[in-house]
Amino acid sequence: MTTRVILHVDMDAFFASIEARDDPSLRGQPLLVGGAGRRGVVAAASYEARRFGCHSAQPMSVALRKCPQAKVVSPRHDHYVAVSRGLFEIFGRFTPVVEGLSIDEAFLDMTGTQRLHGSPRYAAEAIRAQVFETLALTCSVGISSCKFVAKIASDRDKPDGLTIVPHGSERAFLEPLPVRDLWGVGPQTERALAVYGVRTVGDIARLGEGTMVHSLGEHGRHLHQLSLGIDVRPVTPGRERRQVSHENTFHDDLRTRAQIEEWFLRQSTRVADRLVAKGVVGRKVQIKLRDTDFNTWTRQCTLDEPTQIGREIFVAARMLLDKLEAEGKLRGGRFRLTGVGVSELLARSEADAHGPNHSPGQGRQLELLVDIDTDTDAHAREVEDRERGQAVQDVLSEVRQRFGGKALFPAGLGED
Repeated sequence: MTTRVILHVDMDAFFASIEARDDPSLRGQPLLVGGAGRRGVVAAASYEARRFGCHSAQPMSVALRKCPQAKVVSPRHDHYVAVSRGLFEIFGRFTPVVEGLSIDEAFLDMTGTQRLHGSPRYAAEAIRAQVFETLALTCSVGISSCKFVAKIASDRDKPDGLTIVPHGSERAFLEPLPVRDLWGVGPQTERALAVYGVRTVGDIARLGEGTMVHSLGEHGRHLHQLSLGIDVRPVTPGRERRQVSHENTFHDDLRTRAQIEEWFLRQSTRVADRLVAKGVVGRKVQIKLRDTDFNTWTRQCTLDEPTQIGREIFVAARMLLDKLEAEGKLRGGRFRLTGVGVSELLARSEADAHGPNHSPGQGRQLELLVDIDTDTDAHAREVEDRERGQAVQDVLSEVRQRFGGKALFPAGLGED
């Protein structure tokens, strides 16, 4: 059986590196990409800034206390997306089996490509060279026979590094690593494992599958498999389009549900415009809410039909907010961040081909004891309503694309 060859390619401080590349005066300087206001958050930190304890998702105020000399640059998301397209085009030159994890990292299945691209090491070096020659950016690469180990390996020698874990040495490579390096081990799982004296990945392997399952159920079984370097999941192409989302961090805290809903409406509108621009629809809607103590809550739901219509996204977001309110999460809270996202994306043309715009007799099951003509009329009205809503969304998105985001906006946003 042919041993799999999987590369994990991870760009080095992607946003910060692009800014330093485009502005030579920033090179070699501690650099923070993110919002500069009182409520700003670090989106990326250069390696020079990381030496002072700065990192992504950190409040900008904290990062600047740690590194007051750091340069702060506002993010340019559209520019980063454009650079990312060039990056993935390079990956496609080496293999069609590319699974994007985010805008700046991906798995590449290079199994069986040795005649085309040489040894795994040679192929990885060629990828790194093309990334640097084409984009003037560096990346780090991990090579293994499984995805999990390749991802950990890519982080071993950053920046601009290459780490190979030969087949058969996965367990030895993982053994001394802290348990938090395992996918799926957060603070709660770490505390549960500490009861058994588990501190490293090797400790999990020695603890045994039975004890892990008794303590953590099927999740424990999965973690035990990973601790042995066993990860049979294939590289799945086409997954780089994971989510379209928009979130805001506020200078003044939100204190009421009405204020939160108002921002969810704004964000649903922005997400819808981006979905239209990308030509995709999504089936899953997520919301995010963060209070002033940095407690973060997320909720998600799956829609009956994939959508890119802002009104439908907002209705789902408001329903999810109902759940948070019922759980008491809004009571007396002050909130510094809200966000709305849509995932499980697919091309709009694909959704149209398999969506609700077909007759009830073509793949749609009717309930027993329901008049067929009545059901057909109801379905026809449903299809007509969705088509009308989609047409309106297309027009609104086109106007905002041409004349700016404030050219047309939902009336519920008020005078702002």
